[in-house]
Amino acid sequence: MGIRSILSRPLAEYVIRQENTWIYNGGEAQKKVFRAIINKAADTRFGKEHYFADIRDMSDFKQAVPAKDYEGIRSYIDAILEGEENVLWPGKPLYFAKTSGTTSGVKYIPITPDSIHNHINSARNAILSYIQETGRSKFLDGNLIFLSGSPEMTTKAGIHIGRLSGISNHHVPSYLRSNQLPCYETNCIEDWETKLEKIIDETLGKPMSLISGIPPWVQMYFDRIMQRTGKRIKDVFPDFSLFIYGGVNFEPYKAKLFDSIGKSIDSIETYPASEGFIAYQDSQESEGLLLLLNTGIFYEFIPAEHFFDENPRRLTIEEVELGKSYALIINSNAGLWGYSIGDTVRFVSLDPYRIVVSGRIKHFLSAFGEHVIGEEVEKALHYAMERQPNTEVVEFTVAPMVNPPAGGLPYHEWLIEFSNEPDDMERFASDIDERLRRLNVYYDDLIAGSILSRLKVTPLERNAFITYMKREGKLGGQNKVPRLFNDRKIADAIILKKV
Repeated sequence: MGIRSILSRPLAEYVIRQENTWIYNGGEAQKKVFRAIINKAADTRFGKEHYFADIRDMSDFKQAVPAKDYEGIRSYIDAILEGEENVLWPGKPLYFAKTSGTTSGVKYIPITPDSIHNHINSARNAILSYIQETGRSKFLDGNLIFLSGSPEMTTKAGIHIGRLSGISNHHVPSYLRSNQLPCYETNCIEDWETKLEKIIDETLGKPMSLISGIPPWVQMYFDRIMQRTGKRIKDVFPDFSLFIYGGVNFEPYKAKLFDSIGKSIDSIETYPASEGFIAYQDSQESEGLLLLLNTGIFYEFIPAEHFFDENPRRLTIEEVELGKSYALIINSNAGLWGYSIGDTVRFVSLDPYRIVVSGRIKHFLSAFGEHVIGEEVEKALHYAMERQPNTEVVEFTVAPMVNPPAGGLPYHEWLIEFSNEPDDMERFASDIDERLRRLNVYYDDLIAGSILSRLKVTPLERNAFITYMKREGKLGGQNKVPRLFNDRKIADAIILKKV
């Protein structure tokens, strides 16, 4: 056992003991965060304009600060980019995480000297929680790979601008640098396919023990390795024992990924966002991700079904209920106030507070009033795959077919790229449809009332999604294919790229 794995155990014990002081007292932790960030931001431009000095409780705060998306803070971000200080948070941000949105185009999310610790320490603590629970730390002695965006950054108004994964790459602890792959030069390659080939060149023959990344891009890495070597991943990397992932629901990718690996390995799910590191899987035994309640983010929760109401109710952590989906609103030491990050979460435990990500508040399918959400389509697909276990899905998206070319009732079209098609495609589509009807009463009513016909599955050619993402300039890194849209813009673009 090497020095890293030996020293990690007492560190894990110490850090997790500290974490346990708030984990089972989340309500009090949130009250402390609320008061701390309000007080510190009181003299900022935003704080003065929203009367932070007069805020005494949550009622005052909700009256002073409306919930908003990126457009609601764009003018403040623009002011910071023009050189103004003390706008959303004292001083100026350390970084802007550059990301893209479906409605706002390019977004610049501030990361301050205070909030950077949330991103870095939370990623560390996810690994330390695993070590503390399982006692397994040998993976730290091998090579670690983080499939991420380029760490190169630009600068404006004295602020570094780059992708979150690239920013995080600059903060990998020095004791892990010597066994981290790929090298900096390779990581800076912008073209994903060129970069991927270089990563494979660097990692083949190395004792890879930990691999981290968004599942579809990790799968692409595995596919290319198997094409080169003719071997499964367990035979290429016999020391590979821990997979860390986030960004998408793992279930649709799980079967194919583990088939590529050739053995079962432990995994850690994380929930990092440009706006903050929200949660991570703190236990291999418990469902859900531990919501991080003491890292400088004060959370509010809007019941998903009321998000688009004129004045929706905003709940604190102590008011949430099990099993309900909530739109996630954050207020943070990054200077984000009443900010909707666009995700919905569902609580699976209240002691401690654990969540699963249930979808995107703006990514739902309701062309006919059905309001189908991401969690429902993923559960329905998973059900159908369980019924035909040989089925392997690479990627999928769902769109409405309002005016079928051959006439007849409208329907949902599921565009699915399979690496292994179901033995019975008709039954596969029927199973998805049946499960979706059970999960969503509105969809069921539309089918029963002959407003919609049963969904249709359209199998796509190999690499259909890769071709589409490449054309959009979004291949690799942290980019994800949207699961649901109310129009056919993405669906038609993917179909046109069939080969």
